[in-house]
Amino acid sequence: MSFNFGDMIEAVEAAIPGDRVALAHGGQVIDWATLRHRSNNLARALIERGLQPGDRFAFYAYNSADYLVALMACWKARGTHVNVNYRYVADELAYILADSDATVLVYDARLRECVADVVDRSPLVRSWVEIGGEDAAPAFAERFDDLVEGDGAPVAIPRDPADRFFIYTGGTTGMPKGVVWTHGELNAIGLAVAATQGLPVPTSVEEAATFAAANSDYPRVVCGPPLMHGTGLLSSYGALLAGGFVATLPSRSFRAEEALDAIDRWKANRLIVVGDAFARPVLEALDAQPGRWDVSSMRLISSSGVMWTQGVKDGLIRHMPDAVCQDNFSSSEAIGMGASLTSKDGTVETAKFMANTRCRVLDDDDKDVVPGSGVTGKVVLAPPNPVEYHKDPEKSARTFRVIDGVRYTVSGDFAQVAADGTLILLGRGSACINSAGEKIFPEEVEEALKLCPKVDDALVFAMPDPKWGQAVAAVVQAAGGFDEGVTRDTLRHKLAGYKLPKLIVTTDQSLRAPNGKADYGKAKALAGVS
Repeated sequence: MSFNFGDMIEAVEAAIPGDRVALAHGGQVIDWATLRHRSNNLARALIERGLQPGDRFAFYAYNSADYLVALMACWKARGTHVNVNYRYVADELAYILADSDATVLVYDARLRECVADVVDRSPLVRSWVEIGGEDAAPAFAERFDDLVEGDGAPVAIPRDPADRFFIYTGGTTGMPKGVVWTHGELNAIGLAVAATQGLPVPTSVEEAATFAAANSDYPRVVCGPPLMHGTGLLSSYGALLAGGFVATLPSRSFRAEEALDAIDRWKANRLIVVGDAFARPVLEALDAQPGRWDVSSMRLISSSGVMWTQGVKDGLIRHMPDAVCQDNFSSSEAIGMGASLTSKDGTVETAKFMANTRCRVLDDDDKDVVPGSGVTGKVVLAPPNPVEYHKDPEKSARTFRVIDGVRYTVSGDFAQVAADGTLILLGRGSACINSAGEKIFPEEVEEALKLCPKVDDALVFAMPDPKWGQAVAAVVQAAGGFDEGVTRDTLRHKLAGYKLPKLIVTTDQSLRAPNGKADYGKAKALAGVS
């Protein structure tokens, strides 16, 4: 079974207490009755302004409670979600609006200047909706706060699990591409996870709402990363579809103290992070100020998108012994390839993942890699899968392939299969370093560097080499006392000689963007590598 998210959220709204808190963003707190009321009004207002089923509904905004109200309205009106990176400048914004054929843009008032620059270049956009701002909206736009006013009556329209959901992903080259999912496929992934955890699997939206209403330990999420990216977005909307609660953080960049304050205030049981860039500051704050925050409610700390070092996970478990650290192996195109779990009862080596039953590792002949063989293969994922890349049939054909009669997503990741069946993740083929014919995966070297003394973070990439064609370059974010000689000695016990960095550059600057993703452009600039 799979369902439309608009139908699901309406059923949940009807089943759970209206005074239960649904959203919080600093001082803004919205209960479920208000979420229902405001999202219904916004959905109806946009339908009245011409929104048709399937029309693209773009989001260009910082985290806020209003962002998630607008997402619920998008579903209810049968709009197609389109995420836009709020760091994009005018030309990039104009590209996404044109590429997605957006007809609605919900944007943050703080981004008004950039939006104004693209209005005349975006003829398909009929509705410009401004979140926040203390003054009147510009002539081309309407205020979000005005459109959410009204009687709050439901939007009585039929919906379909085949309604679309776009996730734009930057990739490593070229302009961002829209990964096209359906509500039904995304929902089927969530239902499969519930089944593997021994939870009841609903057969209707009404049954799903009944389960949500009966769950006293419903998801209470503190979302660290931006909602514009899949890690934050999917975790947050999943909590709401389960009748839960989502707190987003007011600061533009992640602040551990804010996250811990929210956990303490709301007795949150889930924290969403993006690897060490988010998790390490949380651990450092807990170590520096033991007892300041009550984090005993925590049951799950979830990360996706980047590898997460074992020492940080172990440290968090010291402070939250009833929590599980879940390191998810996923991407916008391939959700749910595997997971690595750490709890007080045991740990899993960094970069080793338990494969999902949908996941295979195939050799060059599309045959399964034999566990323990040491062969490197490509990671592929069986359905549920995306429909396509929007407007890119060539990339769709390369990524979504029929193998043995099954349509797989070829994720672009490479891995080996250990004798026990776990995946040893090596990295993405697009970033692979070719040194005298030897393939070197940057993520493998990065993880080894992160285990070296005084190294907080590391990024690895190719640099030109007159003898070998390419060599390994590394930039490490290091605390005081970093010793390159000690680092190289440590690496020699972890990596083959050809994988060792020829160049190591140190910095005290963060190597991550505010969303926790690696900033390779910055790292290459620090290393002087073009």
